[in-house]
Amino acid sequence: MPIRLEDLRKIAAEALGTGLLVSTVVGAGIMAERLTEDSGLALLGNALPTAAMLVVLISLLGPVSGAHFNPVVTLVFMLRREISGKMAALYMAGQVVGGMAGVTVAHAMFAVVPLTLSGHERTGVSQWLAEVVATLGLILVVLLGQRNKASLPALVGLYIGSAYWFTASTSFANPAVTVARAFTNSFSGIALIDVPAFIAAQIVGGLAGLALASWLQPQIQQGRPA
Repeated sequence: MPIRLEDLRKIAAEALGTGLLVSTVVGAGIMAERLTEDSGLALLGNALPTAAMLVVLISLLGPVSGAHFNPVVTLVFMLRREISGKMAALYMAGQVVGGMAGVTVAHAMFAVVPLTLSGHERTGVSQWLAEVVATLGLILVVLLGQRNKASLPALVGLYIGSAYWFTASTSFANPAVTVARAFTNSFSGIALIDVPAFIAAQIVGGLAGLALASWLQPQIQQGRPA
């Protein structure tokens, strides 16, 4: 069955949003590296633009696709039967493709080789736990924030901006972004070998967040599959 035009718009919005998000994360990281040798200042220079861009992207593209920009968020909404399995798979594909395009564009803007494998090791129990916590918190914000959708963009942006600082991993909390960041050998990168464990931790955190949100607010209405 061919994909409807409306669904194509949703998938394109997910790819565009994820691409711009990754461009922001990677581009801001490269800029920060070039402007300062202070790692704390560089992290701040990475966190603030990312948080701000999330507010913008969710505000603008939320009405189009729901502004998931994250396979774990899409998985959660699929499990809540708010999006069909087929659309969830297409969303995830769009997110991954968009993320890879985003890192390529960021590198091009800073005259860096388009795709370079990262040598930034991010591994160990503390890092994995940080990703579980970061993703759990993100899903709580997304689901509990459904009752006040006007505030959701700011809530997500504020949460991610904060999670950059209170998690040991700097809060990747997104498999598509994690994959893309394996292809930038810059401040925001992650070694490719460390990606699977990060994604596994993110999925665990996402499922835990779904379970906790459902317990806290069992009255949250589930929608019909897209």
